[in-house]
Amino acid sequence: METAYHNFQNKIGPDAWTRLLARLGEVNGHIREAGLRPLQTLHTNLSGVGAELLTGYSYGEFYDWDLYFENIYLSYYGIYRYCRNNLEEFLNRQLECGFVARTLLEPRLRQHFKPFLAQIAVLGCRQTGNYNWLKWKYYERLKKYLDYWFWYCDFDRNGLPVWDSADHSGMDNQVSRAGALFSQTVEGVDLACYLLRELQAMDALAEILGCEADQKEFEAHAAALSEQINRTFWHEEDGFYYDRHERRGELLRVKSAAGFTPLWAGAATPEQAKRMVEEHLHNADEFWLSYPVATYAKTEPDYYQERREGECNWRGACWIPTNYMVFHGLRRYGFDALAKELAYRTFEMALNEETTREYYNAETGVGQGLNPFWGWSTLAYLMPLEFEMGYNPTDLHAPIRAIVTEELGLNFEA
Repeated sequence: METAYHNFQNKIGPDAWTRLLARLGEVNGHIREAGLRPLQTLHTNLSGVGAELLTGYSYGEFYDWDLYFENIYLSYYGIYRYCRNNLEEFLNRQLECGFVARTLLEPRLRQHFKPFLAQIAVLGCRQTGNYNWLKWKYYERLKKYLDYWFWYCDFDRNGLPVWDSADHSGMDNQVSRAGALFSQTVEGVDLACYLLRELQAMDALAEILGCEADQKEFEAHAAALSEQINRTFWHEEDGFYYDRHERRGELLRVKSAAGFTPLWAGAATPEQAKRMVEEHLHNADEFWLSYPVATYAKTEPDYYQERREGECNWRGACWIPTNYMVFHGLRRYGFDALAKELAYRTFEMALNEETTREYYNAETGVGQGLNPFWGWSTLAYLMPLEFEMGYNPTDLHAPIRAIVTEELGLNFEA
């Protein structure tokens, strides 16, 4: 009987298989040599855990949601310690109000850590089975960090916090849908979906830690937020999820890949998911370009692919973490054929470049940004294996497996 490993190997062919093994070795070498940075070499006032930290960036900054996806890649090899190391370093710098800056070297004091900290904690704890290190300090700090989102970042008190800006959202230049720097005006559909997953992650942590009252509160809050995502962000006529301008009280009808996050978070109904996929995602005039998924619909007036003035371009370029979330959203709603196609096309796009890149041109597949890059783009190489195995490390309740070591027989050091 064919195994997931053999399905993957046979699908890509011997030449791609050889190049994949070489590429994984190259990526892992970059991570070991430049991505794992001891605190004493950072030339900054970092204090706390006294251990090395993980970064995907050659200039050594540490980011919020990057950390989650970088640690998913390392989990393929059974490496989990950077979930804890980096998480503790960020939380050790938490302000009394609960604020946690989303960067370490140059804190952006209006930009709260994107809602991924609890998911990072779950990712690490599920690999070790050890949750005790969270008691009591870090569990309480996670609660305060989550409260900051809902108490300090929701100015109209409708239960939906706002992004500081497009830069804060991580989709750096999507200003038309997430706002200019320090504007604090846009309730992001992506932000709400990340918060939904954070509430679910806190629910899981509270259950393990025996915090029954907290667990019930997180569960109820998650259910209410899921309903509100559909009530507020869904546009029935367009069949799409848009962001909302809090002060004007209206949807910003800009089609961004952020609109697909309700599929990953499980907030969409099956009918809504069907419309999103058939009318927009799998649409060659919008998101399904030669190298999907474009991060901006091609129909948007400010869409473009080529990098301008050294920016990180999210107005159409293809980013691997976006593809990764969309991929698992497709699996969640039963679009397996399309999920398989996306996984293999993402793999081919990344492997066809001479080295791993920060992001890619969705029309040509050409790599852009940092060169070489060893951060979250590394997920592209194992998306097909995840598909063949039916494996999803972003599932907050499923086991986390070292799939590269177990299935391919490779370890991180070799």
